[in-house]
This record gives sequence, structure tokens and C-alpha cells, in this order.
Amino acid sequence: MPTPPEAALSPRERELTVAPAVGRALYENLSRVLRGKPEVIRLALVALLSGGHLLVEDVPGVGKTLLAKAMARSLGGSFRRVQATPDLLPSDLTGVSVFHRSADGRADTWEFRPGPLFANVVLVDEVNRATPRTQSALLEAMEERQVTVDGVSRSLPSPFFLVATQNPFEHSGTFPLVEGQRDRFSIVVQIGRPARNAERELLLGVGGAAHLDELQPATDVGSLASAIAEVRRVHCEPTVADYVIDVADATRSHSDVVLGASPRASLGLLHAAQALAAMTGRNYVTPEDVRTVAPAALAHRLILAGGPDLSAATAIMHGLLAQVPAPRG
Repeated sequence: MPTPPEAALSPRERELTVAPAVGRALYENLSRVLRGKPEVIRLALVALLSGGHLLVEDVPGVGKTLLAKAMARSLGGSFRRVQATPDLLPSDLTGVSVFHRSADGRADTWEFRPGPLFANVVLVDEVNRATPRTQSALLEAMEERQVTVDGVSRSLPSPFFLVATQNPFEHSGTFPLVEGQRDRFSIVVQIGRPARNAERELLLGVGGAAHLDELQPATDVGSLASAIAEVRRVHCEPTVADYVIDVADATRSHSDVVLGASPRASLGLLHAAQALAAMTGRNYVTPEDVRTVAPAALAHRLILAGGPDLSAATAIMHGLLAQVPAPRG
């Protein structure tokens, strides 16, 4: 029997070709460096393939920058790194216009010199050591994939993926990310300390920074863009979309939550679930996909009565997921 044309297939029958292969290749690459953290790697790839951005929040020394640099090396596109400091200016990220004076004064020109945001993968290390003014320079880039300098908007490369690392907010010399900034990150992960066997491997030279220079690109910019586009076509039944809304609604009525998940957070949760489904080769989202990614996709967006606390917000998400009934069938 001949294969029916793509247009004749239902959304759930259309085969995924790019996203699963890209996801597998990247997972294998990252696993060579970050040992014993399969769930962290999986969630980082969910952020990438969903077309979002990743924030890695944890104490110093557990591999935050290592994960970000390994992702950059694995993607093969252009890469820029920014070390955030209190004296970092917005123009240090977006770029500046430089005035060139001609010898006769008749051909004076302004030349735009792009900043480090003009790359496919951008690492902002210790982002919460930058002042709120500089942090806000990332908002337009992360949401609209463009920056505006001197009244002129300039598009960023496509795809554009921002990875930021930060220490917990109670560490000295940090400026907590404002709510709107945290909401721009689709996934936030905490790496945590390695298991004993993984730490032993690290001490014996298996994985870690020693293997970072050996990493080769596992994909290219074109394949990554195709994979992201394919993820957005993963089918979602109306009942699963209702489940996403139910989970978001539960955060809005929780007694310990001052401000719950926004509609943008609901959309980000759906995109993350689509990415997870695509990584497994499925062209439809299940309630289990939503449950798996919900803590990493929503916890950082919740404003708690006691102030920022990712661990507490994650615990609230797990409690809500146990209470909100999932669709069956």
C-alpha cells in the first residue's frame, strides 16, 4: 500500500524526522561532560528545542558553566560568553553606535558595532551579579529576538538561545532577577551535587572540564532550526490543553503563592511538553509530558509570599501536580 501524503495524515500520524535525532545527538554529547545528571540534561534540551531559554541556578562549583559551555560547543553555531559583573552596562550586551569622522567632514557616519547578544548561543554567566538595569537589556532579546539601539531595532541570529547561570539570591553581591526577567526563561534547573560514583569519575578524569575541549558539534544551526519548527507542530489534544490550564490555575489559587503562572507561562509549559514528546519520537503530547516538565517550567515563575525560593516553589508544584486530575484516555 503506498504511503499517504503528509497532508492526508492526522496530526498524530505525521512522523517526526529531525527533532528526535537532534535531541539524541545532543544528549549523548552533553552526557560525556556532565556525568550522572540525565534529568538536568534532558530539561536543558527541552528548553533548547522548545525555542526558549535556560536558567541554571545553583551554588558555585556544581557545573553550571560547564553545562552551558558544553551546550554551546555541541550546537555548532556562533557562541559568545558574557561574565556578568556589577559594572556591566546594557550597551556591553546589545552593542553601540560609533561615530566616524571623515577627513573633510562631509562623509561623517555612524557605525553599529554589535554586542555579544548577536550570536546563536549566548552564555551570561552569573547573571544576577549584573544590576537590574543591565538585566533588563536581555528582556527584548529573549522575547522578541531583537535589540533596539539608538531607536533602531536589529534582529538577532536565528536560532537564538540564551543560557544564564546564577548563584542563589542570598549569596553576597547578587541582584535578584525581577519577575518579568525570570518569566522569560522557559526552563530553570538546579544541578545539585553529583552522586558519589559520578564524583569519583570526575576525580579520575572521566567527564568534566577535561573533556570539554574534546566535544565536537552534534548538530548545526539549520538542523536545530528545523527541529524547533518540528517541535511546534507536535499535536496537542484539547483535553491536554485543558490540563495545562488546570495546572496553571492551581498555582493562581494556592495560599502560599502571591502571583501564579501567567498565560505566557501556560504557553511555555505546552511548548516544553511538546519538546519532551518530540525527543522521544512522539508527535503528540500526553499528560505525563506536562507533569514531567511542569516543575522546571513553572516553579521559577511563581511569586511566593516569603520571597524568591526556587526549592519551595518546586515543592509547591509537585504538590499541585499530585492534586490536579489528569485527563484519561
